[in-house]
Amino acid sequence: MTDFLAPVEESIAEAPPPSRGGGVVRYLLAKVGGAVMSVLMVVVLGFFLFRVMPGDPVSIMTRGRPVSGAQLAELRGRLGFDKPLLVQFWDYLVGLVHGDFGQSYAFNAPAGQIIGERLGPTVLLSGTAAVLAAALGLWLGAKTGWHRNGPLDRGSSGVALVFWSIPPWWLGVVLLMVAGGVFPTGGMQSPDSPSAFFPHAVDVAHHMVLPVLTLVLALYGQYQLVMRASLVEEMNADYLTTARAKGLRDELVRKRHALPNALLPTATLVFLHLGMVVSGAITVEAVYSWPGLGQLTAEALAAKDLPLLQGIFIVLVIAVVVMNLFADLLLRVLDPRVRAS
Repeated sequence: MTDFLAPVEESIAEAPPPSRGGGVVRYLLAKVGGAVMSVLMVVVLGFFLFRVMPGDPVSIMTRGRPVSGAQLAELRGRLGFDKPLLVQFWDYLVGLVHGDFGQSYAFNAPAGQIIGERLGPTVLLSGTAAVLAAALGLWLGAKTGWHRNGPLDRGSSGVALVFWSIPPWWLGVVLLMVAGGVFPTGGMQSPDSPSAFFPHAVDVAHHMVLPVLTLVLALYGQYQLVMRASLVEEMNADYLTTARAKGLRDELVRKRHALPNALLPTATLVFLHLGMVVSGAITVEAVYSWPGLGQLTAEALAAKDLPLLQGIFIVLVIAVVVMNLFADLLLRVLDPRVRAS
């Protein structure tokens, strides 16, 4: 057994012996079954939740236009609002089974098609920010946790708490005022963006600087503080004393023994954030006019576009559930205590 497993040897020894063969299958079936149930519950909840929201979609669509009562009734019938609620729900479920989220009221196009078009920009923006925030937060958390109460710990932990507590939209507005003259303040690309790949990529990267910086500053503090707390908890473990007694240098003790165990609690946090990458950052995308799912959600809410809202809701939930499932499976691989239990 490697030193990585040293702190959990006793718990494994005290745990009942795992059954052979069916243990892994039962674990997988339980996790996958729980994920499927979660998605089904969200489908039901999402349908009825959006229908109790205040506001009539037909009235919003025809606002400011001279429309007769007969035309309103005809529009309600065309959108299916004249049917009983349970019949609407059944039609919605049948459409989902066939991969159809319905027709967007605001865009007059399939909701699934619109969501697919906005998915790429959101994954590009939020994914880049999530990776950078995780790398920065985990690195700072490892440094500050190992040298706790030092100048770096006190300074960077305080800064991380400040950025974590600031609303991202407010931070975005401040960055717009400070650096708006240096970097683009809106959109994903310039109107005259070159068509060649590399010049176009540089143009998009230039537009990403401020929104990515906003998201990184808002996110990295969580990783840093969780990593720091986890590492501080590991520092008094007996296996680290044993490693030092063998004559290992302090840096090797940190890298080879303390960090692998301290990373376990952050694995779940990282995967949950990766799942939420798809959701983007509604307020940040709105501040920078980024054409992603966040801005699309704001537009759908303003128009009470039910098919679009329901479709976005399901996509977001599936992303979180799938990433949570991966986190559970990865934790079983990394942590022998989970396997033993």
